[in-house]
Formats: sequence, C-alpha cells, structure tokens
Amino acid sequence: MIVLSPPYDHLCALTDHNGIFEHALLAAPRREHGYCVDDVARALIVVARERQQTVELRRLAATYLRFLESAVRADGLAHNRMNADGEWSDNPAMGDWWGRLLWALGTIAAQRGDPWTRARALRTFRIAARERSTSLRTLAYAALGAAEIVRVRADDHIARTLLREYIRAMPDLPDPSWQWPERRLGYGNASIAEALIAAGSALDDLAATTQGLQMLDFLLSVEMSDDRFSVTGTAGRGPGEKGPSFDQQPLELAALADACATAHSVTGDSAWLPPIALAWRWFTGLNDSGTTMFDAETGAGFDGLEPGGRNENRGAESTLAALSTYQQALRHRVLTAS
Repeated sequence: MIVLSPPYDHLCALTDHNGIFEHALLAAPRREHGYCVDDVARALIVVARERQQTVELRRLAATYLRFLESAVRADGLAHNRMNADGEWSDNPAMGDWWGRLLWALGTIAAQRGDPWTRARALRTFRIAARERSTSLRTLAYAALGAAEIVRVRADDHIARTLLREYIRAMPDLPDPSWQWPERRLGYGNASIAEALIAAGSALDDLAATTQGLQMLDFLLSVEMSDDRFSVTGTAGRGPGEKGPSFDQQPLELAALADACATAHSVTGDSAWLPPIALAWRWFTGLNDSGTTMFDAETGAGFDGLEPGGRNENRGAESTLAALSTYQQALRHRVLTAS
C-alpha cells in the first residue's frame, strides 16, 4: 500500500532545538558528534519539499533555517560544525557545506510559503553568495539553489551570475568514452549534471542543458548493472572499472533521483522516470546485496550498502537521502513497495 508521504519519525528523533545530529549509533543520535551544515541543509530541503505539511515539519524547518542563518558570516564564509552545546567548533571557510547551504536557502526563497521566511532565506543566500568556491561539486550545489531562485525571480542578478559562473567552470568533455568532467566519479555525482541542466534551463542556454543531459545519461549507464543501480562506492570509480563498488552510499541514489526529476521537468521526456523508480527500489532491496536500506516504520535510512548487507547505523545523511528519494518517487508516481 502506498501512503501519501514517508514517515518522519526518525528525522524528528535525530533533531533537537539546535539542528539535526550528524551521526547515529543504530537508531540513537550520537550527540557527542554534534551537527553539521551539510546535513541541516539537506534536512531543510527535504522538509520544504514535503507537500503534506504538519505543525511538526514546520517546526523542523524553522529550526533548520535558524541554524543555517547562524552559520553564515558577514563576508559570506560559513561554519560547518557545531558541538552538542550549540557552539560553532570550526572556523568559517569554504567547502561543500557552503554550496549545500545555498541550495537549501534558494529552495526556501523560491517557495510560496510565508513571505518573511522567504525573505530571510534570500537575504542569507545573498550574503553567502559573496564568496565563490573553486570546487566544481561545491559550485554545483550552490547553482541548484540559484536555479530555484531564478525560477521565481528571473531577473535576480546574484543568482544568475552564480549560474553563469558554474556553466563557465564546467570543463570540456573531449573523451567520448568518458563523458564526465572528473577523471574519477566521486560522491554525489549526479548533482554535477543536475546543476548544469538546471543552470542551462534557467538561463536559456541550450548548449549547457544538452551537455548536462548527456552527462546524466552517461552517469546512468555507468551506475547501472542489469536491472538495478550499482552505484559508485566510497573509493570512487574510473574508466574501465567494472563490477560492484562498495561501500555504496544512499546519497548517490538521492542525487540520481533528483537529477532525473530535473531532467524530466526540463525536457518533459518520460524516459527519465524509470531511473527514479530504480533509485527508490535500491532502498527496498533491489541492489547489489539484496538488502533493504530503509525502515518503512520510522523513515530511517541505513548508512551504507556493504557486500554482505548494510551498516546498521541510521545517521542524518542516509535518512535524508532515503526520504528525498521516496519523495521524488511519490511525486513522479513511480513509488512501489518492492
């Protein structure tokens, strides 16, 4: 039986008045490890995407937004790590967390909800966007947030500039056998292609959109084995490397589902929908170990797929990846029980 939304019990259990705890020991939050912007940004996006809003989800969103606002310094640099006492434990800097922060803020700024909340998110986005990363992956995350803003504010100069800079930063792909801008696949790979598709669509840059779609198509060909996803593990994957790659992270499936959803939105081509279904089915056991990676009762995601099963810990990143993939499968009517 398909329900209207995934359960958010575990997400609530991982969250306190500060934010979402990064790690868990089995299902229990590891409070001693504190919080990070990466996961809070992911959490805000997941909560914002849920169509069936509740008082509890709105409370979570307010907590997550407040966390991200406090992370950003006036010059645009951002903290990433906060300890369990609610104190920042690192120096403000640039990293993937900066890009994810912009992605989350752009998502909130583009919503139809409370105008004051949207204005707060847009203000913090503009402060953080004063900085720039030299990392293609980090810029991709930021571009996804900028594309959300341009979708509802077509003349937003800051967001449009960030999108143009991401397109310019994308290397040429001269090798027809390896249609990817990196020598090896790393983590969150599909977000790089998705950001190029979204940026090209937002700026009416057909060449960028086409290249992004080609990259995503190539990635799908590499990450699939027979009838299932066999995604790149933590060691990465390069040209010619075949066979299952472990430790597979749920984040990869969430990124693939997001990218295919964006490709479908931009092109209207239903060929992008089956991979969303397969991404969800990875969580329900259609994977290299035949192991369920989602707790349907609590909404928890397990931390990694291993050759003999799974990592039994249920941390924030994996839980949010599972919830995000569930949302995309439900939204595109490809959600199945198995």
